[in-house]
Amino acid sequence: MGEDTKLKSLTKLTIPDLIKHQAKNYSSKPALISDDETLTFSDLDKLSTNIASHIINLGILPGDRIAIWAPNMNEWVLAGISIHKAGGVLVPINTRMKGKEAAYILNNAEAKILFSVKTFLGTNYFKLLENEELPHLQHQISLDKNDLSDQVKSIESLKEHASEAKFPEIKESDMADIIFTSGTTGKPKGVISTHVQNIKVFDYWSSYIGLNEKDQYLIVNPFFHTFGYKAGWLASIMRGATAYPCPVFDADKIIEMINKEKISMLPGPPTLYQSILTSNLIEIMDISSLRLGVTGAASIPVQLIKDMKEKLGFDTVITAYGLTESTGVVTMCTPDDDYETIATTSGCAIADVEVKCVNQDGQDIPAGEPGEILVRGYNITQGYFNNPEATQEAIDDDGWLHTGDIGVLDENGYIKITDRCKDMFIVGGFNAYPAEIENILCDHPSISQAAVIGIEDERMGEVAKAFVVLKPDQDLNFDSLIKWSKENMANYKVPRIVEFVQELPTNAAGKIMKYLLKDGS
Repeated sequence: MGEDTKLKSLTKLTIPDLIKHQAKNYSSKPALISDDETLTFSDLDKLSTNIASHIINLGILPGDRIAIWAPNMNEWVLAGISIHKAGGVLVPINTRMKGKEAAYILNNAEAKILFSVKTFLGTNYFKLLENEELPHLQHQISLDKNDLSDQVKSIESLKEHASEAKFPEIKESDMADIIFTSGTTGKPKGVISTHVQNIKVFDYWSSYIGLNEKDQYLIVNPFFHTFGYKAGWLASIMRGATAYPCPVFDADKIIEMINKEKISMLPGPPTLYQSILTSNLIEIMDISSLRLGVTGAASIPVQLIKDMKEKLGFDTVITAYGLTESTGVVTMCTPDDDYETIATTSGCAIADVEVKCVNQDGQDIPAGEPGEILVRGYNITQGYFNNPEATQEAIDDDGWLHTGDIGVLDENGYIKITDRCKDMFIVGGFNAYPAEIENILCDHPSISQAAVIGIEDERMGEVAKAFVVLKPDQDLNFDSLIKWSKENMANYKVPRIVEFVQELPTNAAGKIMKYLLKDGS
């Protein structure tokens, strides 16, 4: 499985210490390659120090929140490391979000600085925020190359030289990041992770799967997601690998990258590998460099795991289970598990982490019976930012995180996810929460009520279906609602099917009975 002892010599388990350490170990070795720009490990350390010095001089104090709203790119990583070096707390924002959604996160986190871009898939993210109230935001910094406008500061100017600045001492227990995940109330919650949690979890993860300094790592998972950030560029730096940030998912371009750069590490959701398998390019291009694949979902076809090994040539394929609240990892399969085990389970608990299943009364249940999955260990979040009520609800007095997922533990400790509490569904690898979508839909002036469920979709796995009740004397059609939805929510949340109904089925307490909606879909 690979055991890298170099990290054992870290003086502190913090991200700035890691960067400094690896700059010495791998000085001139490429760390990041994107758009024909190569940054060495030494470049990462030097440039991030320069940027951090300017951040400090903008008035940032240890613990202040700084957001990044941008696609996968070298500058994202530089900004992220710079935030950590300045003692700030990194707040990633989903690039699929619209202005209103991003503003909520910026305000909830009380972010003082935003790093973003003006030119991604025709979107200027700064413009999306022009009409939003952002009382805490003091500075906006562009990550675009060659951005010389006066509208916002440019990271390019911050790279050039360090300014005089007093760098704070970063402690292992300091807050490193806040990653917002939507909850059943419809309001995103900020999950807190510390430096030591990130380092320990992904030191274990990257060593376990066998990631090493010879690997060429194509990171398709977005950096705003726990996996793309922590299992992505952070783990790559830990192992001395070379990372290739991929801003847009395109199966053919990914295959071309594998062929050109001899990519060996390629994680992603099942849809990624299914798309590659259906491309004609795998017949004419060399993908023999592929070595490591990591995926995960509630349900994965056994045939897909078989095809990943036999048709795509992966030596190791691992499935895993985790949540943002568990620093991304709870359980993992082993490289030696058979196809069926890898496809139908999510492995067993990682070292020093406990997993159990309980019934509705919170009592432990025997192996083989379904129950709610509880997790306890060093990887569990410090809580939700500025939300003690939600923290108390999620983590009990004994330190167990109540995941809200339903699963079965077998006698060997392997877990199979059988259902997801609270109606969450996964659209092409992205978690979609009905309550959040419903809240946004109900902001439409013509809508009185809305209920959202996930339904199966051949390409995306699942998509949203909305049941909509209109206000009296209001007229709204499918096309108009979809157009409005695309303007007000991330695309993966937008309902693919809309059913206009006179009323929604409710119980005596007035709660919508979604199982009846699902039965009819």
